[in-house]
Amino acid sequence: MSDTQPESASAPEAESKTGRPQGSAKQRSARRRFMRSAALTGGIIGLAMLGYLPVARASHARLRPPGALDEKDFLASCIKCGQCVQVCPVQAIKLGDLTDGFGIGAPHIDAREQACDFSCDAGQCILACPTGALTYDKPGFLTPRAGAPLAHLPILKAKEKDAEPTLNLKERMGLARLAQPEICLAVQGKGFKGQARGAAFKGTMRYMDVDRWKPIPVRDHPYERDLCDLCVTECPIKDAIQLKVVDKGDGLKRAVPEVLEQCIGCGVCEMICPVESGGQAAIVVDQRQTWGA
Repeated sequence: MSDTQPESASAPEAESKTGRPQGSAKQRSARRRFMRSAALTGGIIGLAMLGYLPVARASHARLRPPGALDEKDFLASCIKCGQCVQVCPVQAIKLGDLTDGFGIGAPHIDAREQACDFSCDAGQCILACPTGALTYDKPGFLTPRAGAPLAHLPILKAKEKDAEPTLNLKERMGLARLAQPEICLAVQGKGFKGQARGAAFKGTMRYMDVDRWKPIPVRDHPYERDLCDLCVTECPIKDAIQLKVVDKGDGLKRAVPEVLEQCIGCGVCEMICPVESGGQAAIVVDQRQTWGA
């Protein structure tokens, strides 16, 4: 009889070159499944973090369309359908992307690029909103923040001669502020002549002396003013801003833009301001800012 014994079915598994026993095919398959699951889980978490981190790192909130609920309520109510974007006659409303940090598809306005000038006469974005994220009338359980309600319904300059000249807007979007008086032409006693934002600017606005219903490019409507007052004359809301004359005793006519309580924060003054420094206009709109804050 040979000294060599046949290999038994119950014999230990063969060892690998490293001296460690090799796993069965079933074990190796299980390990592969585990690694795939771990990689998939990591990817999902990573994508989730991509959505979360911009929110955590966002430095400032966006200017929302007129009639927007307070930020948390707005983001909870808005379904990102884009209806408000489609009805805006000046295409002021844009949809947020991943890097905005306030929800992909959440509507906002970049006033410097294109403000809301109420060319629609009524707030069509509010009428188009299917969820009440933009609304004329808040539900009773949503208490307005102090300083957010307007003293009275704003009068739209373009409708002043109409039987009903007001906008049914009860709360402001934000509040204008003279952020850089040192570059303001009115403060310097200077006039302005030419295209407010240059030939390359793509923003549009309603000019009643041209067409009530068809906004035109701002670059197609040059100005000539002895003292710059564009933020006042182009504001679509009556009694929202004025020039306050300042006498410095040097014989030069100077004035300071003074924001009044009826400012609704539409952003037209910021858009039309012909000067800027550091990427910011002399006058800006602070989103959600309340009167007297």
